[in-house]
Amino acid sequence: MNTERRDRIYWNLARHLDRLPGGFESQDPAVERRLLERLFTPEEAELATQLTLEREDATTIADRAGLPLEETESRLDEMAQKGLILSVTTEKGALQYQAMPWVVGIYEFQIDRLDDELLHMIHDYWLTRKPLERPTGPQMRTIPIGESIDLHLEVLPYEQISALIADEDRFAVAPCICRHTAKMAGVGCEAPEEACLVFGEWADYFVRTGRGRPIDNNEIKDILAHADAANLVLQPSNSQEAAFICCCCGCCCGMLLGLKMHPRPSEVVVNAFIAQLEPELCEKCETCLERCQVNALTPGLDHVVLNTVRCIGCGLCVSTCPTSALTLTRKPNYQGQAPARTFQDALRNIMEIQDTR
Repeated sequence: MNTERRDRIYWNLARHLDRLPGGFESQDPAVERRLLERLFTPEEAELATQLTLEREDATTIADRAGLPLEETESRLDEMAQKGLILSVTTEKGALQYQAMPWVVGIYEFQIDRLDDELLHMIHDYWLTRKPLERPTGPQMRTIPIGESIDLHLEVLPYEQISALIADEDRFAVAPCICRHTAKMAGVGCEAPEEACLVFGEWADYFVRTGRGRPIDNNEIKDILAHADAANLVLQPSNSQEAAFICCCCGCCCGMLLGLKMHPRPSEVVVNAFIAQLEPELCEKCETCLERCQVNALTPGLDHVVLNTVRCIGCGLCVSTCPTSALTLTRKPNYQGQAPARTFQDALRNIMEIQDTR
């Protein structure tokens, strides 16, 4: 393959990924090129640009790409195994294939391929990544832990961890890419690493490709209990039927780190809840200070101080408050729309927003 054609293939792939939800573009094209060459062979890169967010069988993709069916099937299966695309099994047992964004998608799927070289390439990419010029819909949201929700509080099913789990019949758990990469870099925390929960089709994919292991409902409850004890925030896919639930720490998680740097996290996070404080009930035990992952709580003279513009409504401070000085309530004038039914629908919606800007 000549240099000109190879350059064109990887340039096309970079632009293809940049058009997907979340974008991909780097301020340094050489950085994104090195990363893509590390992940995709030229043949895989060329085929990847033929996939969309719609799930299609190998025959359809082969026809579009102008490739023999057997070669296309083999290549698609290898790409799914490498975490470059998503493959799902239909009710009839056939495989379909779908393009995945860089985040949430390809990056997280590299959990089993990380080595020092790839880690440094990804680090260089994050340092040079261009901020999105076009606002898009969020891929994730925050939900409160169950123990923080008052029985009299109006809560919709997709806002409850128990309801999200009850709606699923297939579960898997995978290592957290954020804490894993942080530990590889020597700066990780002690929170549980095996804490990314995946459901349904995503669980099937993670198990089939060896990225996660199957678990049952009881183990999910154990993992969530350990996540709570480790002060982890629950962040599911922004859909009524969760594809995944990330258990996130404020020191390693890219999403929470971004929220911590924002001056008003409460206004950008997708969550219907916010903490409220009754100062006269506070005994200043300050347990909540350690629990909060976005610095919404600070020490005060007679009681802790809650900065509601920083609160993301995760409920971590509420569940361990011994005097119930902290409680959750719905955000004032909250006008949030119900999320898309599935994560695939959410990605489609984000693409529609991007295409109109």
